[in-house]
Amino acid sequence: MTESERLIKDRKVPKLSHEALTKKGLSPVLARVLAARGIKDGNELDDSLTKLAPLETLKNCKQAGELLADAIANDENILIVADYDADGATAAAITILFLRRIGINVEYFVPNRFEHGYGLTPEIVDIVAKKQTDLIITVDNGIASITGVDRAKELGIKVLITDHHLPGPELPQASCIVNPNQPNDTFESKSLAGVGVMFYVLIALRAELRAREYFAQKNQEPNLAELLDLVALGTIADVVPIDQNNRILVAQGLRRIRTGNMNPGIQALLRIAKKDPSVVRASDFGFAVGPRLNAAGRLTDMKLGIECLIAHDIERATELAKELDQLNVERRHIEGDMKEQALKYLENIETKVESGITLFNQQWHSGIVGILASRVKEKFNRPTIAFAPEKNNSLKGSGRSIQGIHLRDVLDTLTKTDSSIIDKFGGHAMAAGLTIQAEKLEQFTHLFNKIVAEEFKKNTIDNAIYTDGSLREQDSLTELAKELRTQVWGQGFPEPAFKDELHVKAHRILGEAHTKLRVSFSPQGGEIDAIRFNFNDAVPDLINCVYRLDINDFFDHKPAQLIIETW
Repeated sequence: MTESERLIKDRKVPKLSHEALTKKGLSPVLARVLAARGIKDGNELDDSLTKLAPLETLKNCKQAGELLADAIANDENILIVADYDADGATAAAITILFLRRIGINVEYFVPNRFEHGYGLTPEIVDIVAKKQTDLIITVDNGIASITGVDRAKELGIKVLITDHHLPGPELPQASCIVNPNQPNDTFESKSLAGVGVMFYVLIALRAELRAREYFAQKNQEPNLAELLDLVALGTIADVVPIDQNNRILVAQGLRRIRTGNMNPGIQALLRIAKKDPSVVRASDFGFAVGPRLNAAGRLTDMKLGIECLIAHDIERATELAKELDQLNVERRHIEGDMKEQALKYLENIETKVESGITLFNQQWHSGIVGILASRVKEKFNRPTIAFAPEKNNSLKGSGRSIQGIHLRDVLDTLTKTDSSIIDKFGGHAMAAGLTIQAEKLEQFTHLFNKIVAEEFKKNTIDNAIYTDGSLREQDSLTELAKELRTQVWGQGFPEPAFKDELHVKAHRILGEAHTKLRVSFSPQGGEIDAIRFNFNDAVPDLINCVYRLDINDFFDHKPAQLIIETW
């Protein structure tokens, strides 16, 4: 199903919640937007750190703090094994920065996705063992590393796993596992990103060191709030649901950046993306900073990204940010070619069939298939997995799903149906990765589509595009846009979208890719700027459209503008 075939519906707004939020002084529009996202009263909007879910409720978190404190007391060699995406990079960075600030010389290792694959494998354990490692901390990975942890135990190396991915039926025999999604964990925020999990572990470590009077001896106690900009970046870049706990972490991080208190690496990345830190938003992390950071892990080595985030000064961070920016340009070129090939292939595919989409090309880049799957999923609104060739005649797949179909569960069902097809897999409801042998692709495609089709039958899959109603013609669009900017939007807590019939007064093409418009809400009404990105087709005089309300920061007076999603 393409975007043009999807229904447009208004979100339901609970009346009592809307009234309660309006009484808190919110504008009627923001009150209805928040009520439609499940916010019942103003107390849920309190983003102070005291409102974070208590670390005591995160299973094994206190134990992890004790394990790390013991390692520090015993002068053990600690090494971090990170994932190669923005979440893993930020999780590694906050750990490195914290430990170095308290005088601990910690090393890190990032698996290269092309050489080592994902997670703590036995091969990686053998590599880090040569560094006389006593304790391995995994960040944003490890929950599926059964054999890797076993190898570490053979070598006498302790392993602390910090992860947030869904576990399989068997857990690694690690010294300690901190993961809100592991069995019997009562922590209320199951949506913590990997960086969020590690942030909690650092809170526990600081508490344990404080109890042992470590800081009295060192005459210094690090301020964990200084790491919140990195926590916010990793949380948004990993597209985890923005529940109340994540909203607090992100809001606190953004607030620090807006006041000029930020990590040099983030400052350099914002600067090179031409984003003003004083008005930075969560979406800037998702669409400007995150992709530049992720480009390192997709094309080369995420060590470049981590070094940028742990740089001591803006000069060094800027050098590294420029390299990341160049990699991102290269990534976009590769992605564009792959997307063009995929869409050409899909021209002959019936897109209304309630099944999945499976794509493969011998020339595709394994670091980019996740983005490709996301783009195709967005266009056709169907679960999509894209494959690229790997070594030893295997294929690496990355998938993205839609609301109502849990992708990891689909892969789990497929494995239980035929255990010979998938070599390994892991992930979330909305995203997953897997490896299969090349000769199994046809079998995989058949069974994947069959299971997805069953999911469509079992679940009520709502393909509608949801909006927050009409704004019509209001005098306060700029003030409303500023008010909307004060909130944290993200996965599961989407930025408001509105629908209206707009009169097109003028339009032109920008850079051969985007359409700039002047529109009004009525034939003789006042005009406002609008833009539709990645669109350069014909524009009718009257458009029934879905749009977001934003501020045009390009002008000094910062007027409101409409970001048109579809018409």
